[in-house]
Amino acid sequence: MSEKDVQHETTEEVKNEAVEETEETADQAVDQEESVEAQEVNWQQKAEEAEDKYLRLHAEFNNYRRRIQKENETLQKYRAQNIVTGILPALDNFERALNIETSNDESASLLKGMQMVHSSLLEALKAEGVEIIESTGQQFDPNLHQAVMQVSEEGYESNTVIEELQKGYKLKDRVIRPSMVKVNE
Repeated sequence: MSEKDVQHETTEEVKNEAVEETEETADQAVDQEESVEAQEVNWQQKAEEAEDKYLRLHAEFNNYRRRIQKENETLQKYRAQNIVTGILPALDNFERALNIETSNDESASLLKGMQMVHSSLLEALKAEGVEIIESTGQQFDPNLHQAVMQVSEEGYESNTVIEELQKGYKLKDRVIRPSMVKVNE
């Protein structure tokens, strides 16, 4: 073999090695590019998941805030309910005492004082939103009335409240105590 042939073979080998290295480098570049694209897709998925979690958490927080605000408004609106419920038996006793017949000036004076206290107590309850439930002569409403007796009397329509046995009260739009009534059949 001549020197020229050896050089040619060496040049061919060098070219082949260079081509192989170039192909390997190209394959590595393609692999890296595919890896980068896969990472990009992975990061996009993670970003979408994080955004979804954020939006859900934000909506959940807004719902929680609205619910707490509504509960606070309800608590504020009905804050006097426990006090009113506790005062109602005393108010009933006042009304029973006011129905006593007086025979002398001294008891009439005492009765007048009790009437004044009773009316001021009713005014204070009214200022808090307490209303007396009207019942006598009204149609029976199970949401407002509690029927404890049922009678058959002429002159009254069916299902009409004939007599109120105990007053009922509402606090704003909530029934605190239904009226105990006698109803016509």
